[in-house]
Amino acid sequence: MNVVTTAKIRRDLREELPNLFPEVTFSFNESIDEAEKDLPSADVLLTYGEDLTEDHIDQARNLKWIMVISAGLEKMPFDAIAKKDILITNARGIHATPMAEYTLAMMLQVSRYGKGIIEQEQNEVWSRKLTMTELKGKTIGVLGAGAIGSEIARLAKAFGMTAIGLNRSGRPVDHFDTIITFKDLNQLLNESDYVVSVLPHTDETDGMLTADSFKAMKKEAIFINIGRGTVAREDVLLQALQNKEISHAVLDVFEEEPLPKGHPFWSTDRITVTPHISGISPEYQPRALEIFKNNLKVFSGGGTNYQNKVDPSKGY
Repeated sequence: MNVVTTAKIRRDLREELPNLFPEVTFSFNESIDEAEKDLPSADVLLTYGEDLTEDHIDQARNLKWIMVISAGLEKMPFDAIAKKDILITNARGIHATPMAEYTLAMMLQVSRYGKGIIEQEQNEVWSRKLTMTELKGKTIGVLGAGAIGSEIARLAKAFGMTAIGLNRSGRPVDHFDTIITFKDLNQLLNESDYVVSVLPHTDETDGMLTADSFKAMKKEAIFINIGRGTVAREDVLLQALQNKEISHAVLDVFEEEPLPKGHPFWSTDRITVTPHISGISPEYQPRALEIFKNNLKVFSGGGTNYQNKVDPSKGY
């Protein structure tokens, strides 16, 4: 069996995999261009999922399984993959700890006026007039009550918050007080002091938060987006802030990345911009490859019980 990587894998992990799976041939590459020579013989591809094209899928004549070591899949050539009935799995869930910690950090930054404190320190200003609030007693609404959303809710509960989650099925999820479905989205928006989007990019979520959605939020509400920048059109969000329909937005994802210089998000006082870093952690690759190792055992044994199997027709 030949496993080909198109992503730079940490050295210690590159050394570990052949020892754990001596019957497998691993070809470690740092880019899709470097990996092209190995594609025709690849049974398995290990990739971040942003580099594959239909042509690559055609070149990989023996390909049976693609392991995407990220959660984002919107750039995958699903039609070509589906035609060849190639298995796809991803690393959904590994971002729960860093993204939940990022979310709580940003909530505390806004509620405790972190940017204002830093500005006063830089300007040597001693003033206690900064307006600060508490998280205790507030409500957080999480759009996307999966592994990341559940961990956000768990941390929020430690601060004495109420947690409302949104998912497609309406099934209960750990650490949420209430779960609603898409048809009741406005209930979450009406009741939440913090609205956090963890949603992936799909046809259903593209532009899901409209001008009316922001009007439905509390005027004191904080919107935090760590999912995909397409969940709300940028001009709609800017208009909502300019009209004071919400209080603040913390944005880690954007329609275009990197966020261009001169973009109004950079200079709008009530927006905090971060460069798509909420999921960054030194534990990222080890966690992703734990899923890969478990699935490789299933694959080698001819099993079917894969972790994080992806439906190409749905894109998740």
